[in-house]
Amino acid sequence: MMLSNLGNILLITNIVIGFSIIYNSFKDLTIKKNFIQRRIYQLCVFQSTLVIMCFLSLIIAFVISDFSVSTVYHNSHSLKPILYKISGTWGNHEGSLLLWVIILTIFSFLFLLYNKKHPKNYRLITLIIQNILILGFLFFIFFNSNPFSKIIPIPTEGLGLNPILQDPALAIHPPLLYLGFVGSSIYFSAAMSSLVTSYSGKSFALSIKKWIVISWSFQTLGILVGSIWAYYELGWGGFWFWDPVENASLLPWFAMAALMHSVIVLEKRNLLYFWTIILCLLTFTLSVTGTFLVRSGILNSVHTFANDPTRGIYILIFLSLMIFSSLFILFKKYKFVNQNINTNSKETFILINNWFMIFYLITVLLGTVYPIFTEVITNHKISIGPPFYNTVIIPIVVLFLLLMAVGPNIKWIKNDLKNFNFLLKIGIISILINFCIFYFFKSYSFLSNLIIISAIFLIISSSRDLHKLINNNKNDFPRIISHLSFGFLILFIGLNHNFSLEKDFNLKLGERKKFENYTLEFKNLRLDELKNYKAVIGEFKIDDSRNNSIKFLYPEIRIYDNPSTLTYEASIRSGLFKDYYITMSNIDRSDYYNIKFQKKPFMLWIWISAMFISFGGFLRLINNGKKNF
Repeated sequence: MMLSNLGNILLITNIVIGFSIIYNSFKDLTIKKNFIQRRIYQLCVFQSTLVIMCFLSLIIAFVISDFSVSTVYHNSHSLKPILYKISGTWGNHEGSLLLWVIILTIFSFLFLLYNKKHPKNYRLITLIIQNILILGFLFFIFFNSNPFSKIIPIPTEGLGLNPILQDPALAIHPPLLYLGFVGSSIYFSAAMSSLVTSYSGKSFALSIKKWIVISWSFQTLGILVGSIWAYYELGWGGFWFWDPVENASLLPWFAMAALMHSVIVLEKRNLLYFWTIILCLLTFTLSVTGTFLVRSGILNSVHTFANDPTRGIYILIFLSLMIFSSLFILFKKYKFVNQNINTNSKETFILINNWFMIFYLITVLLGTVYPIFTEVITNHKISIGPPFYNTVIIPIVVLFLLLMAVGPNIKWIKNDLKNFNFLLKIGIISILINFCIFYFFKSYSFLSNLIIISAIFLIISSSRDLHKLINNNKNDFPRIISHLSFGFLILFIGLNHNFSLEKDFNLKLGERKKFENYTLEFKNLRLDELKNYKAVIGEFKIDDSRNNSIKFLYPEIRIYDNPSTLTYEASIRSGLFKDYYITMSNIDRSDYYNIKFQKKPFMLWIWISAMFISFGGFLRLINNGKKNF
């Protein structure tokens, strides 16, 4: 009871502080001094401290299994390992929203603290808008999704956490992802402030640039960790399946990527100001839109936290107010500026990059929301899966990769054609390498050839840039790392797609199955009893006659009591060049088990490539030299 009362007191106190910051900021705007009052800094420190204390009190409630707190009762159990008690704090609807508020608050304070070179009014308006967002979510938490709601009488035991969420990767996935798309709130607020105060140009670009890179880097890392978790936990056997909630995290990433490049044009050439503003507003809007789709129960997925229409209505109202107010200010301040951009210049290639990102964004958005509208209109459920996205997106990726290789070598304002001499040589080398892959392995589709050629083209071009950088001592290393890694990512995805092997069959204990150069034998079956679940563990022997190697894999069927759940755990044997992947499930309590066998080439390198894309962003943050994307 004490932690529940403490948490509610801290929530109310944070609401009061939010109003106090807004009031004092408006008051300070009337003062002609060029510095912000010390009181506002103190209030922001107090706000950040108390919201962290509020979250820590919820963590303590989970750790000590205080079942008088409703959120703990519904999402924890006394026998659950300590790691999953802690991660259970944000592994639910209420706790995750409280984590949202922490990130909103901390980014608000850090923006105020680390942008002292910028005008007072611009910083204060940003702080006011950010605190309006904070208050919006605090009211939502306190009145609709309170993590500190009491239960009387106090239960003796909790209901437990969904077993598939009890995983180390998923313990860190939400915080990383939230740092990404919730972090975008700060440049949403800064963009609104820029419009109100008419603070634009290079100075505005510099004020938001590092925050864009921070959110994009964490968003990339969060998506990566979530993909790794889904790969080994959900039994899908792949790195991406266009699940609606996966899409919800990808949408703001596209907007961030476009924004990260366009803000460079604003900084270097004082162009694309209103386009940069639109992308700032769009990124956070997409983050809240994804939250609405997930929290309202409109999207069905293993990732969803809640299925409560009342929560969806609040977020929809909040989202609508946010969109209409930002559009009102944008159109009120918008001025058409005839910006002459040379078609043969770096800024043109960056703008084309933005068009590609918006195309991907619109495609994924339509694929995600179209089934919703179809169900409402026709009362029939449909699903849009990989075939739609692959058909629409993959052909465009080819051109995107080629331009991604060319763009960084183009000069600002006007480029000379001498820079294009290297393209023909790289193109020929890429085709030759692709021919070797085609000749030594097996044939595949024309489109797959183009994807691999364009990926190799980007890799060679970026490697050439890296060589020039080392010789000329130019500080463009972060951009090259991200582009080079993206090229490798697409290459390994293409190879993985073409050379994967999937087999689905039924076996009894002791039986064998032969296919291609493999023999799979169902050797043993045993029952183990662990602390919070029982496991039926199969033993499978895989004999690869081509490589003269033998592997053993041990997939599981887990039976949890709290809550009562059955899960199917994949067994994965990872190597440098390929993964062996097996899941099993019992068929109607018979002696037969359904076995799904997969050989997945280059999975490890897909993860490493994605990790280095994010790493390039973090390098950008610590880069003290000249910053070029």
